[in-house]
Amino acid sequence: MGTYLNPGNAGFTSARAGRYVDKTGLIAVVNNTIGKKEKLSCISRSRRFGKSIAAQMLCAYYDRSCDSSSLFDDLEIARDPSYHEHLNKYNVILLDITAFIGEEEGIEGVVSNIRRYVLRELKNMYPELKEEKSLANALSEAVDISGIRFVVIIDEWDALMRAANSTEKLQWEYLEFLRSLFKNTGLTDKVFAAAYMTGILPIKKDGSQSAISEFREYTMLDPGKFERFVGFTEDEVRTLCNEDGIDYNEMKRWYDGYSFETIHSVYNPNSVMYALDRRKFQSYWAMSSSASSLLDYINMDFDGLSDAAADLLAGKRIAIRVRPFQNDVSNLHSRDDVLTLLTHFGYLNYDSESGTVIIPNEEIREEFSDMLHDVTHEETRKRVQDSIRLIEDTVAGNENAVAEQIERIHRQEFTPLHYNKEQSLRGVIKIAYFAYRDYYMQFDELPGGNGFADIVFIPKKYSEYPALILELKWEDTPETAIHQIKDRHYPDALKDFEGDILLVGISYDKNSESKMHHCRIEAVMKEA
Repeated sequence: MGTYLNPGNAGFTSARAGRYVDKTGLIAVVNNTIGKKEKLSCISRSRRFGKSIAAQMLCAYYDRSCDSSSLFDDLEIARDPSYHEHLNKYNVILLDITAFIGEEEGIEGVVSNIRRYVLRELKNMYPELKEEKSLANALSEAVDISGIRFVVIIDEWDALMRAANSTEKLQWEYLEFLRSLFKNTGLTDKVFAAAYMTGILPIKKDGSQSAISEFREYTMLDPGKFERFVGFTEDEVRTLCNEDGIDYNEMKRWYDGYSFETIHSVYNPNSVMYALDRRKFQSYWAMSSSASSLLDYINMDFDGLSDAAADLLAGKRIAIRVRPFQNDVSNLHSRDDVLTLLTHFGYLNYDSESGTVIIPNEEIREEFSDMLHDVTHEETRKRVQDSIRLIEDTVAGNENAVAEQIERIHRQEFTPLHYNKEQSLRGVIKIAYFAYRDYYMQFDELPGGNGFADIVFIPKKYSEYPALILELKWEDTPETAIHQIKDRHYPDALKDFEGDILLVGISYDKNSESKMHHCRIEAVMKEA
């Protein structure tokens, strides 16, 4: 048992000692690639989506230096026909690239240290090995000696690519090293039963193709057969919430929002587990390390980028082109490149059917909200200030100011083709009030009384603002909107709220001569 060669099952043993959500079905997917051309898999996921635990799990399962049956016999993989065929049957090489970056030589010594350390452990295991400078040839000779192939697992494979983002020579040295292991088809088939690389970014492109084209790639844009293992699923989170007596709907609002072709609700596992442990819903994103701050990317000087961030915060979907992105943090050429990168980082969710991105949940919306206060683009800063002023005018009951601001945004944000459409008014409201995150939690179609309130803003604990119940009317009056709120008892949804409540009716009549927006604001009269 070594550090890099057959490191054993201690990592997964530790994971199982705590609370573990069974993701061993992933092993069956990898087992199904063994001995096939698709045996080289690169799975890129956002940070804190369980990449390292998956790597430790695979290591424990394949490593022949230990007996891991007690770790897996009660889990999903034990019911798969391939379970005993591959359990603890291979030599495993486990490489955590972040650990090599932490060595004294830093990023400059990563490739040479990987070669040196793995060759040293190979020599200890097989003393009859000839002195080899080539790791690929040494692995081939080890297979000749033992008849046992290798499973190589590379965790945080792209850590060097991100750390050396301004040193292209080091990036290509690293890619050439990986190619030396996996490019030679005959040698790769002989040496490796399977390879599993995981990281945040997909493999860097060489022109329009992957720089290591032998790998099958599964990304946050298209996770393919690994969809179920990207994060926690709806059923898994519901079970956790039931076990702990935690509000499932709030868990969903905060940490759901990633979706793929067949799995439509995917949760950030790290945040879910923190929320369960602390019994508190908040953003746990900032507690994990980041490749770079969100603000650094949004401040890049690409047309429309910071405005796109504001629109995303308002709940809009943004159309992007993902194919031109080179999978490289130092090779960004457009707004679409940045938004694609943020999707890989987990800040956005990509819908392949519509070709759009959206902020997935409340946790990430909070990160965007914090970031927009420090954005350097003057036009975007003005949008933030205008939104804050609109909230203040609403709270102060300045009906004319509210109507004028909403009308201005309606004209700016929607083309004449879509201007006179009922759904556009709801979009206008979300854009206009997008700075609400500082003061409120927002709920759409909140059930209350005998219906559903269009939009409700409930103050955060530290906020002294009143709650806001917004009802929108198309081709009608704001008085009608207020009447509907009262008549259908929408404030019943806030019966446990002890603060003040304002009713806000907003209307637009496309058939009137002025085509103006109107607003009426009333306070809920509390019972004596």
